[in-house]
Amino acid sequence: MKAVLLFPGQGAQKVGMGRDLYESSASARELMDQADASLGFSLTKVMFDGPDEELTRTCYCQPALFLHGLVIYRALCEQVNIEPAAAAGLSLGEFTAHAAVGTFSMQEGLRLVQKRGAFMEEACRATSGAMAALIGGSDDAAQALAAECGVDVANYNCPGQVVVSGIEEGVDQVVARAKAAGFKLAKKLNVAGAYHSRLMESAQQKLIPELEAVQMCMPSVPVYCNYAARAVQSVQDIREVLEAQVCGSVRWAASMQDIVEKGHRLFIEMGPGKTLAGMMARICKEATVISIEDVATLQQAVERLHSL
Repeated sequence: MKAVLLFPGQGAQKVGMGRDLYESSASARELMDQADASLGFSLTKVMFDGPDEELTRTCYCQPALFLHGLVIYRALCEQVNIEPAAAAGLSLGEFTAHAAVGTFSMQEGLRLVQKRGAFMEEACRATSGAMAALIGGSDDAAQALAAECGVDVANYNCPGQVVVSGIEEGVDQVVARAKAAGFKLAKKLNVAGAYHSRLMESAQQKLIPELEAVQMCMPSVPVYCNYAARAVQSVQDIREVLEAQVCGSVRWAASMQDIVEKGHRLFIEMGPGKTLAGMMARICKEATVISIEDVATLQQAVERLHSL
């Protein structure tokens, strides 16, 4: 069964994630126990029991989502013969996509994203940043407004949905001027800082030696990078785009459009919620996205995939 693998990013996490998979799947339990041993602390306890403010911390949230996505994928492969056609992930999810198709090991990827999360958390504390979603306008209008207010475009999620990021004062200006610039709605997001903006420069610099230290190989299928909205081309390219992604824009809509143009219509989203399915509905109405986050949705997905 050919399908494109999709993995969500920060913000999708929720307390209890992975608990029922741990209790019902031997392979899921093995992977999660390996993760705890690899990190030297119980990430699974934070995933299962929270509290929410602890799981939301970037240094825990990123490895939690990374691990959860891989656990779902392994549990799915136990029941369905999935042949990945390509893989992609939103922001942090790009790292999960790489681990799923063999660019680097789960253990190396987990340590890498835990450090990435810690570096980004440090950058958030050192700066006064914010993010806001702009709904119902054009990408060009978002770029112009962001430049006018001295902030960056963080995410091009889907047609009519763009996120800006940067100094709080600038983001407030974007929100205040959004209606005049042609947007239906502008809303500040409940985030710890300005991800995918120039305020993450310190985190990006700290991540460079960590990326160089990870043993990588070319993935078994095309993995799309957020930064350039294309499949990665070499091991060095992977390192460079994962580095650039920290401050650069997430070009999700363009990435998905390219995959769709290559003829793919079946996607499997692995992680909490259905954010990526919602975005795909605005990118390609003919696409089918099957979202899996727990044992119940896993069983529904298995039945649906067997019926296709």
